[in-house]
Amino acid sequence: MKDTGFGQTGVVIVGGGQAGLSVAWQLQKRGIDYVVLERHEAFHSWKKNRWDSFCLVTPNWQCRLPGFHYDKEFGGTDPDGFMLRDEIADYLDAFVETFGPNIREHVEVTRVAPEGAGYEVETTAGTWRCDQVVIASGGYDTPIEPPYARNLDPSIFQMHSVDYRNPDPFPEGGVLIVGTGQSGVQLMEDFVRAGREVHLAVGRAPRSPRKYRGRDATDWLHDAGHYDITIRDHPDPAKAMTQTNHYMSGRDGGKEIDLRRFHVEHGVELYGTLADMKGTRLSFLPDLRENLDDSDRSYCGIRTQIDKYIVAKGIDAPEEPPFVKLWEPEEERTRIDARAAGITSVLWAIGFRPDYSWIDVNVFGPRGKPIFDRGVTSRPGFYFIGLGWLNTWGSGRFLGIEEDSAHIAARIEELMSAEAVVEE
Repeated sequence: MKDTGFGQTGVVIVGGGQAGLSVAWQLQKRGIDYVVLERHEAFHSWKKNRWDSFCLVTPNWQCRLPGFHYDKEFGGTDPDGFMLRDEIADYLDAFVETFGPNIREHVEVTRVAPEGAGYEVETTAGTWRCDQVVIASGGYDTPIEPPYARNLDPSIFQMHSVDYRNPDPFPEGGVLIVGTGQSGVQLMEDFVRAGREVHLAVGRAPRSPRKYRGRDATDWLHDAGHYDITIRDHPDPAKAMTQTNHYMSGRDGGKEIDLRRFHVEHGVELYGTLADMKGTRLSFLPDLRENLDDSDRSYCGIRTQIDKYIVAKGIDAPEEPPFVKLWEPEEERTRIDARAAGITSVLWAIGFRPDYSWIDVNVFGPRGKPIFDRGVTSRPGFYFIGLGWLNTWGSGRFLGIEEDSAHIAARIEELMSAEAVVEE
């Protein structure tokens, strides 16, 4: 990778993940001067912040970095499979090797502020001055743990999912996993496979079918144009922006995750939303039945959406039996004693929040969220990329990053051209 030192450049890209380096690819293709600043190393979160058994949840064919699709330029041979962590790293490294981006690793950006007609970017290794800035730092800066976690008896081991690699560091006994998004349910299965006793605090995350009527559900949805819907055209944009990702798994060739089945077949103890901790006493909301039903409602809704598409297109596809609940909770357990229940550890999987405290540019709304249109803010030359629903469902994922990065690069080029005309 090139290294040009600090000073003046056209564009500073903050963040060396797939989003930032996709923008770099687009700018390099256009001959635009840039530098990528990364506080760790390229693709750090994929290589260092994923557990040992991690694999993609979406099929490999959705890996579409610009000019480097999994089943084309990369030459992947299993488009319907789900790459493991190290295979993903190989794909990302191979992408970087195709164009040799100008990146400075182990450089943390500490402040970005307007400076004249451009920006000043302060870092741990010096200051850059540039015309335009792309924020590609993502939204996973700060692991979320509720304040009451500090009230848990210190004899009970705690860990956040960002630090989880495998069950080995956890003491003998049961583990309470808090959160049922994509990470939480997959970590649950990790412990089940290890023969550990698992307790699960079930949240409101929706779930999705995996294989349905002969194909992966994501294949049907892609063909039906579901992933092409923009946030502007979405029937419920507020829900889209705030809803947790649907959970399923790419493990063992891809499968559904039905929490009711894990309770029946593997003895996973299910509770409602965790509400409080005090000593060894744990409190839960009486919403387990409601949360399971909501998850299944989402699951059935996707099946119905696919059924309608099959009928509309006259597609000959195998039929599926109707969904049947395997189990219903007889009661809502709202209070338990962790020690009496055999719980010796807690694994937090309730997500992350972004940290934009280092950005001193007026591009944020009253709740601290950046305001933009497809990543383009009202401040000339200031952009965001790699966030969920930047434009479509695929934004922030491999599927949509090629389109999003091309859009940002085009806006950068347009502004540069307009400024050049003014100078003339």
